[in-house]
Amino acid sequence: MPDDLDMPPEEALVEAQRLLDADRPFHAHEVLEAVWKAAPEPERELWRGLAQVAVGVTHLRRGNTRGAEALLSRAAERLVPYESAPPHGVDVQGIVERARDLAANAPASGPITFRLTHG
Repeated sequence: MPDDLDMPPEEALVEAQRLLDADRPFHAHEVLEAVWKAAPEPERELWRGLAQVAVGVTHLRRGNTRGAEALLSRAAERLVPYESAPPHGVDVQGIVERARDLAANAPASGPITFRLTHG
């Protein structure tokens, strides 16, 4: 991913989802992190939380369950304030539930699925 990645939120969500579906969570993190750094203040923590979810999945894929649990739990807490009015079609409630589930029940192997948006 280029350091100067600049995507509108909807495009970034599509790209991050494509990368998650391809089992490339670290690359999805880079996309989400780029939006986080460019996002307006009211949305910054949303994008930071989404980026942390992707890093948490990266840690799971690499066998670092302790790091994954910490990041996924932190990400879920960061996302909770957006549950009542999620921007850009982000499935905040679903992501929070999935992140908490993965933090509590880290899979030993197999694909780790995550949906960022409704639909």
